[in-house]
Amino acid sequence: MRASDRQALRLCFRVLPLPLQPAAKMVFRKPPDGGWGWVIVVVSFFTQFLCYGSPLAVGVLYLEWLDAFGEGKGKTAWVGSLANGIGLLASPVCSICVSSFGARPVAIFSGFMVAGGLMMSSFAPNIYFLYVSYGIVVGLGCGLLYTATVTITCQYFDKHRGLALGLISTGSSVGLFIYAALQRELIELYGLDGCLLIVGALSLNILACGSLMRPLESSSSPPPEKMFVDKVPDQYFVYHEKEKTIEENISILEKGYIDEKCVNNGPDCKQDNILNKNALSSINVNEKDTYKKKVVEQTNFCKQLAKRKWQLYLTYWKETMVLFKNKVFSALFVAILLFDIGGFPPSLLMEDVARSANISEDDYYMPLISIIGIMTTVGKLILGILADFKWVNTLYLYVTTLLMTGVALFAIPFAKSYLTLAMLSGILGFLTGNWSIFPYVTTKTVGIEKLTHAYGILMFFAGLGNSLGPPIVGWFYDWTQEYDTAFYFSGSCVLLGGFLLLLAALPCWNACTNHSSKLPPNTYSYKVASNA
Repeated sequence: MRASDRQALRLCFRVLPLPLQPAAKMVFRKPPDGGWGWVIVVVSFFTQFLCYGSPLAVGVLYLEWLDAFGEGKGKTAWVGSLANGIGLLASPVCSICVSSFGARPVAIFSGFMVAGGLMMSSFAPNIYFLYVSYGIVVGLGCGLLYTATVTITCQYFDKHRGLALGLISTGSSVGLFIYAALQRELIELYGLDGCLLIVGALSLNILACGSLMRPLESSSSPPPEKMFVDKVPDQYFVYHEKEKTIEENISILEKGYIDEKCVNNGPDCKQDNILNKNALSSINVNEKDTYKKKVVEQTNFCKQLAKRKWQLYLTYWKETMVLFKNKVFSALFVAILLFDIGGFPPSLLMEDVARSANISEDDYYMPLISIIGIMTTVGKLILGILADFKWVNTLYLYVTTLLMTGVALFAIPFAKSYLTLAMLSGILGFLTGNWSIFPYVTTKTVGIEKLTHAYGILMFFAGLGNSLGPPIVGWFYDWTQEYDTAFYFSGSCVLLGGFLLLLAALPCWNACTNHSSKLPPNTYSYKVASNA
């Protein structure tokens, strides 16, 4: 093949470009603050209702698991504590999943996780199987669904975001109220296995809710790249992207040309073949140099990228250390951990407390867990409204709820009737609604610009407290064969956290530490999350 022929062939491969259009980009509109957003609120409410109903009302199932497997109370309590704590512990992973795949696919996939975990739990041969099926699978599915519902709601709302988040957050509390009575009734009618199968089947409705979580994107966005590729004529499909592919095609054509020439001319074949090999060898040398340059460039790029990621990692830990230098934040971190260790067990163990007190089932007018659920909803609303008043210091309001929770926990060992236990359940449920003012407290402590970082750290330790609290209380019962010591311990934890936070929040202490940590001027501007 002559040099002119080779050049023409090379130009034939390089000149004809592939007329591909740029890839479609996701174009987001401004939050409509209404319209389809209210459909998102409704389906998010029912999503949290369906996924959190059984895990929050797990105290009813806890009694049945104690009888079915004959394990200790501490070991059995791990099932419910994992289901409620694993979602908070895995919150960073849940956020990454929703950011990468979108709220709708994550919601549909998580619906299968929750339903499948509940149904698998009906076939559990031992308590260890429940750790995985109910504790991890259902708990992780709930965490993913919570992140998906909050994310899609924030995308659709801006001005009314606080109202929207407040409405969907009540779904879990209403689910606790209804599922406590529902699971109790299903157990009486169909047994524990039948109850879990039916509840798992109900959770499949999450798939319908997730399918309605339409992403907020522009309808005028360009179609995918594949549609343009399908319309390209066949003659434009050339291998122009990689130099190596070009040379391979040229080599194939050269070989065919040389073979044909050898057949026709005979003696001239060897000479042309040697010349072609020399030409190809020079091309391969140039290709190797180009390839080496590309490898060096890519290596430098990877090094710079790794260095940048490492700098971001160091910056994150430096900012974390700065947060913990704030005395109020450090006290808040201890308070939320101790509050969840001591304040979460009643929602799981109150039914067993009533059974241990030999309260007759004829005196049961309503499950104690249902009372906790409905009063938690009331507490979220009332405490959220109080936090909106300018004359209310939300930090002191939160400390007050902690101290009152500790006192109520100390009173549980003295409750020997259904009426007193119902009253204490209502008080504890109302005070647990302090989650609605927790974003206020965090914002006042660290400022709006550090809220996301600080809130993620606090939620991780809240999940740790949720996971450890019920097993610790159960171990106290296994050790002492009564709940009195366990709830004294729980009350002491919550009171200790409350007093530490109160001490750190006193004005005289703040005056001594103002030089090291100053609050931004508009710390009360983050009121949209007061009802979340």
